[in-house]
Amino acid sequence: MVFPQHLEFLKSAQKPDQFPPDSGREVAFAGRSNSGKSSAINAITARRGIARTSKTPGRTQLINFFEIDATRRLVDLPGYGYAKVAESVRDQWRILLEAYFRERRSLAGLVVTVDIRRGLRDLDEVMLAWSKDAAVPAAVLLTKADKLSRSGGMSRRLDIARTLPDAFPLILFSAPRRLGVEDAREQLLTWLGVGDSDS
Repeated sequence: MVFPQHLEFLKSAQKPDQFPPDSGREVAFAGRSNSGKSSAINAITARRGIARTSKTPGRTQLINFFEIDATRRLVDLPGYGYAKVAESVRDQWRILLEAYFRERRSLAGLVVTVDIRRGLRDLDEVMLAWSKDAAVPAAVLLTKADKLSRSGGMSRRLDIARTLPDAFPLILFSAPRRLGVEDAREQLLTWLGVGDSDS
């Protein structure tokens, strides 16, 4: 399945009143800092730099909205869990994310990126719990799977599946190797209501 040709940065939001109008459908990406979230967005959308990648964890500090068309958006949420970010900034992120999940009616799906070598942490589970409370479907991308052998990746996937509180889709993912890109893209476009004829 091909990602729609049109995709452009719409706006950034530091507080809820800066969110774009709450209509249509949008899918959000969330993940711990340095979990490969930006690389995943770029691979799934087939854009080289739509989401900025950085070696510095905690780079995404705002909620960034990207427009696909008049009724569909992608959302890049701030990376979380980075210890060197000031506590006041972490508190601001938490308040912003809580408001987003509590208030956003157009949220049609959530993708959580998890470094396969590290597994789910407390904040990843919080994100999945928020999605469940908001009745928003979620999937987990087990990123950086290229760092493990194929058998090691499959074994690690089973281990992580046992730690999940609910049955969320788990997708082995590697941006450099294109592993899981098609599966993740198909899930994303399904949530957005995009069919082959719209792509």
